[in-house]
Amino acid sequence: MFNKIIKGFVSFTAIVFLVAGCKKADYSFGAIKAPASLTLNTTVVGVDASNPNGNGTGTVNIAVTATNALTYNIDFGDGKTQVVPSGTISYKYTTPGTNEFTIVVNAIGTGGSISTISKKVKVFVAFEIPANIVAALTGGSSKTWVTDKDAVGHFGVGPANEFSPIWYAATPNSREACAYDDEISFSKDANNNITMTIDNKGQSFAIGAASTFYGFSGGDACFSMSIAAPRRLSFMNANTGSTAANSTRIAFTVPGNGIINFGTGGTSYEILAISATELSLRNIGIDGNSWYQKLKVK
Repeated sequence: MFNKIIKGFVSFTAIVFLVAGCKKADYSFGAIKAPASLTLNTTVVGVDASNPNGNGTGTVNIAVTATNALTYNIDFGDGKTQVVPSGTISYKYTTPGTNEFTIVVNAIGTGGSISTISKKVKVFVAFEIPANIVAALTGGSSKTWVTDKDAVGHFGVGPANEFSPIWYAATPNSREACAYDDEISFSKDANNNITMTIDNKGQSFAIGAASTFYGFSGGDACFSMSIAAPRRLSFMNANTGSTAANSTRIAFTVPGNGIINFGTGGTSYEILAISATELSLRNIGIDGNSWYQKLKVK
């Protein structure tokens, strides 16, 4: 009888502990506080009067602050995101050209609470010009080129789907004098941005089809043009259908009237070949033909 009482007491005690053990525990995370006073400041590196959208590096300094924020999730607007606990980061955009991006920041507080802020930035990213092109074109700082008037084909034309002057290739020293005295200087800065300056001695040659493009009328002739102002060139991969066999596949655009040495009405030039002393360019003129010129180092 006594043994039964003891066993019953043990069983009852076990049940009491079991019930007590199943009681739901109470946990407290404290007050949930969403981030407040959220601010987002951006600075595009290299902005000045000449570079309103930056110096071409594509770097933007981003600073986010908020009260009660544990960390920040930043969407840079180019398909990339990053968790930035400090709220401060220097981010480098890589899409060539001038583009606008919307930066969206989620500030994360306790309990997963979120506050959001966004801001648009316009950033200029210079195309990463191959090092050999930069070196040959500028000599590492600045280099001046002139027409290679002694070379066959220093001035030429052909159909738009070809990459050589199959219709006409000028013989040595056979063109107008104003097409031979231009001095074209290419200079680079610390970020490999390349600027072109031309001393055309007051006149430049233009084909007749393009004379109105430059504000004149008439056929092939030398025209008085003021083109001395430095022009920053925009480089890119060529999209002309050329191959490594006939081109470097690198092109650049000249702002404004786009003229280099002689005018065709086109503003983009493909570098067909380049060395430390010779440069061959191809340009699609306003007449739809491909125009060619050969330069040499002064």
